[in-house]
Amino acid sequence: MIDPAQLTADLIRCRTVTPDEGGALQLLADLLTAAGFECHRIDRNGTPNLFARWGARGARTFGFNGHTDVVPPGDPASWTHPPFSGAEIDGWIWGRGATDMKSGVAAFVAAAVDFVTQTPPDGAIVLTITGDEEGPGKDGTRALLDWMDQHSERMDVCIVGEPSNPDRMGEMIKIGRRGSMTLEIEAQGKQGHAAYPHRARNPLHALTRLLYDLTAVPLDKGTEHFDPSGLQITTIDCGNPASNVIPEKARATINIRFNDAHTSDMLDRMIRDRAEAVATATGVTFQIRTDVSGESFLTRPGPFVELVAGVVRAETGLDPVLSTSGGTSDARFVKDHCPVLEFGLVGHFMHQVDERVPADQVRQLARIYRRILEQYFA
Repeated sequence: MIDPAQLTADLIRCRTVTPDEGGALQLLADLLTAAGFECHRIDRNGTPNLFARWGARGARTFGFNGHTDVVPPGDPASWTHPPFSGAEIDGWIWGRGATDMKSGVAAFVAAAVDFVTQTPPDGAIVLTITGDEEGPGKDGTRALLDWMDQHSERMDVCIVGEPSNPDRMGEMIKIGRRGSMTLEIEAQGKQGHAAYPHRARNPLHALTRLLYDLTAVPLDKGTEHFDPSGLQITTIDCGNPASNVIPEKARATINIRFNDAHTSDMLDRMIRDRAEAVATATGVTFQIRTDVSGESFLTRPGPFVELVAGVVRAETGLDPVLSTSGGTSDARFVKDHCPVLEFGLVGHFMHQVDERVPADQVRQLARIYRRILEQYFA
């Protein structure tokens, strides 16, 4: 049997700041191959990924998804223990990725290996592990899913092992996520003297008018499983050092976290329509660049969600909240492939100096994953 806490420490010692692989995926591939998994390295545009299958194609297949890449640790001198030490001290495992999410990967790898070697199921298990979750996210899980489509590989359901619990193990399962999109808006006016505004067209006036229009009324009041969508202005700038000059251009950035009442296309069209109306009224033109990180999605409560919630309840004594809170994860890509939810550790210390996780919590997570597999294939 693999000790998931020890495996977490071993993975932390691999320096895997996005997109460096640092030996983590090779470590996992060796363990999985020894347990009878068929492993493939899928590297795209310099980004390392690992696909592992146990069992026959076409069989009922349970999937796990996770990442071994981490954010930079910052100044190592700020850490109590070196950020890539993987030290276990007083029951805590220290290091970058301890929470997000080498521990989650270690837990589902340990659970899967234990399950297939001790009680081989009538079915299959697929593990998809990427080195590009903390980075651009374009050549990680997306690349894995593209490769799976090309090779007729399927998962019937999937758990993403991201930290999902705010404070206590078992209190929350993520059954969906809001969508996220960023729009960079540039207003083009006409430069002029501040004392002669009739000879200029002030892009800041038009831009702030548009931004007021976009923020004056909430996008929605929320839906059955989601809180209200939010539109936030994150930057406004015109690069103008002079107080007596009307600038030629002004720029703003907005970020929208949206629920399942919207798609990114709907919101993009709404913003462009409002910009066009302001342009017609002011004579200022707008250029808008849109970047969509992911659409909103929801795995509706049903047998899969109920199975996971039942195991979590039995193992932790807590009745998990079915939540769609938080930012984005690679579940936003998996949702186009199969039903997906997120369950992992408590999210304390993610991306922080002195990131760490209780070793017993990692072992508990592995037990939960193992029991989920048992019940799924029962």
